[in-house]
Amino acid sequence: MYVCVCNGVTDRDIRRAADAGCRELAELTARTGCASACGCCASLAAALLDEAACDRDAALPVAA
Repeated sequence: MYVCVCNGVTDRDIRRAADAGCRELAELTARTGCASACGCCASLAAALLDEAACDRDAALPVAA
């Protein structure tokens, strides 16, 4: 699904950025251009980034 229509950023792009270590909307914007034009997608993009980061962190093994 397209999250940022202005820059063609999809939910998959956001998940990939989270997998690469992106954690903040400002960093996502720098990497993808998401939310850099009209900004209407900023809240959804931030929520998806947080969700993807949490999913990624939950999948990491716990250190003993």
